[in-house]
Amino acid sequence: MQKIPALKGFHDLLPSRARTWRWVEGVAHEIFPSFGFSYISTPILERSELFTRSLGTITDIVEKEMYTFEDWDGKKVSLRPEGTASVVRAYLSADGVTTHPVKYYYMGPMFRHERPQAGRLRQFHQIGAEILGEGGGRQDVELLSLLSHFLQKLGIPDGILEINSLGCSLCRPPYRNRLLTYLQPFLSQLCEDCQRRYHANPLRVLDCKQEHCVEIAFKAPGQVDHLCLPCGDHFKEVEGGLHLLSIPYRIRPSLVRGLDYYTKTAFEWTINRLGAQSAVAAGGRYDGLIEELGGASTPAVGFAIGMERLMQLVTEDHAPSRFPLLYIAPLGKSAADYLTPLLFLLRTKGIYCEMGDDRTPLKHLLKRADRIGFLNVLIVGEAEMNRGAAILRNMKTQCQENVLFLGLEETLLKCFGAEGGI
Repeated sequence: MQKIPALKGFHDLLPSRARTWRWVEGVAHEIFPSFGFSYISTPILERSELFTRSLGTITDIVEKEMYTFEDWDGKKVSLRPEGTASVVRAYLSADGVTTHPVKYYYMGPMFRHERPQAGRLRQFHQIGAEILGEGGGRQDVELLSLLSHFLQKLGIPDGILEINSLGCSLCRPPYRNRLLTYLQPFLSQLCEDCQRRYHANPLRVLDCKQEHCVEIAFKAPGQVDHLCLPCGDHFKEVEGGLHLLSIPYRIRPSLVRGLDYYTKTAFEWTINRLGAQSAVAAGGRYDGLIEELGGASTPAVGFAIGMERLMQLVTEDHAPSRFPLLYIAPLGKSAADYLTPLLFLLRTKGIYCEMGDDRTPLKHLLKRADRIGFLNVLIVGEAEMNRGAAILRNMKTQCQENVLFLGLEETLLKCFGAEGGI
């Protein structure tokens, strides 16, 4: 019978990498609450309308990439392609959320039907954070400081923060006209998608990844040079806050992000080591989204980190080691019965240990312990039971010592507790 492979763009997280993955998530659970963020979990499946209203119909995600189908009641539903819209929906659904700002963070899988490549899969994972209810540049800087600290904590200090301002409903229309004027002579040279975007939403042209379109967009006028006074002051506040915290950055005028809900600040945290797909985190301000989804006019800002790209940067050396510390080798049923409570006790103390089959010869038990990588083997057979002392064997040095049954638990906890503890 043929094996059934995983779907294209859907990968397994195997134990060899899962430890580091869980460590990264653990660092997030430690750091984000210290910045005042509360954890939120939203459904993977949502009404399609949530994303068509929030992301914009002239976006690659809505046009080409969403996993959408009809539910049993005939309503269209979609696997979530990003986290912000779901968080806003949950915020609007919650009763008694009146105190601002509201600060959430989340993590979990997202789904987009796109061409799989390094760091970009059809099921991918994000860690994100949102601040709802505050419109000042200080909140943008607060998020960026959280992101900076998180990456530093993971041992990734070499990122580049790129920022831009996309303006607001007042200054964006005049800029749109300037952009149309600039792009018009190049219209026939743009890719087919960008020729369509030129008429529907020309800012999407700036986000195109086609090489020739990128070259044309590089010389386009930037929104940051055509901001209204409030948007200009907001951007200066962001720059000032970054200077105060000594967070280096550079302005990239072509940075627009791929979603329609962004206003004012937009940013990406890029890592050159990742190659063409260099953005490990991205986000910005979305002051109109909550109102668009049926709430009161509420400013908000957020970011999302791509876990798959992040994991390309985090090696197992970053995560604290959890070595297989103790392999228990029982020689016979009596030894196994005696050692089973000990195995349970050591595990409850956070010590990584396993016990072999009491019907297996010692030679094979030692080979298995060595193959898995256990540092020590505790050997107990009939002879050891009679003399009241187990044998503790160091697999690296091959040295052995006798350990009395009297006080055995305390001895092993003293030997391995600090090293193996959680």
